[in-house]
Amino acid sequence: MSGQARATRQGLRLVPVAAAIAVLLALSADAWERGPSGPAIAASGAWRPLQDAHLERTEVGAARIGRSIYVVGGFVRSSRTTAAVERYDIERDRWRSLEPMPIAVNHPAVTAHRGFLYVYGGYTDAGFDAVTAVLQRYDPRRRQWSRLAASPTPRAAAALAARDGRLFAVGGIGDAGATARLEVFDIAAQRWHTEPAMRFTREHIAAVFARGGLYVFGGRFPGGDLAKVERYDPDSRRWTLLPDLLHARSGIAAATVWGRPVVFGGEELTPGGTTIRQVELFDPERNRWLPLPGMRTPRHGLGGAALGRRVYALQGGPTPGFDFSAAIEFLDVPRGALR
Repeated sequence: MSGQARATRQGLRLVPVAAAIAVLLALSADAWERGPSGPAIAASGAWRPLQDAHLERTEVGAARIGRSIYVVGGFVRSSRTTAAVERYDIERDRWRSLEPMPIAVNHPAVTAHRGFLYVYGGYTDAGFDAVTAVLQRYDPRRRQWSRLAASPTPRAAAALAARDGRLFAVGGIGDAGATARLEVFDIAAQRWHTEPAMRFTREHIAAVFARGGLYVFGGRFPGGDLAKVERYDPDSRRWTLLPDLLHARSGIAAATVWGRPVVFGGEELTPGGTTIRQVELFDPERNRWLPLPGMRTPRHGLGGAALGRRVYALQGGPTPGFDFSAAIEFLDVPRGALR
């Protein structure tokens, strides 16, 4: 047989192999994603660790600006309230300490809007005796903190979310106990006003904006944890009751992924309770909750953020009470849950 004929026959034998490999690669395409940090990673539907923060702490607040996530306040291991601020660089998987807040707070409500970081309320000491209504703002470009107008209602363990130049502060606990109040801060006018309250009084909650509505999740009220979910329409100024969470929880975090809220973390207050591994996503079109892969390190008092399909869980306590962590872990939400 000539050399040319042998090469032709070998080529014919290789074609099916190459085709099979191509088919396998096509079938497995959804198993790989290019993450926000650049390198290709296996998106196997499991939570994965990233570089630990410098500090171990709990009862923090967190928010993302661009490709950085800011974690603020909380308790450190001495049980001392801290003014510390750390920034996580998503692309470099690296932490950096920044200028501390003017006022140290634990259990703050935190959000980001139009390039600024906002920190609202919280306790100013470890004894839960001093709650504040202060609103602090950080400008990453100037690396400066400033104090804005305080809200009418001092509170901690509330939630803060932003939309169209306004900050929505909801729920929490103050001198008079837990509240259902919703107060809105107009950033340009530098003024607070009150809007209709939630149906349920609660604190240790999480809230996000998704598809134009303010979603409020879980929390606690004397008697235990809540699974209640409410949605506020800022245009109609009306609250709507949505299906309960799959798992009642408090001390939780939430983030928005492709217009769908994801809720994770928290603790159970029942005797012998623990931190919560289960993660869930709300499908607004089907009006139902879907389970997602459970957390690698369940925590309460944690921070949450998202970029693209990736959800980040930052710091918090791995066991109920005063426990501390420097962990940051992420989940790439499976595409099947977003269809």
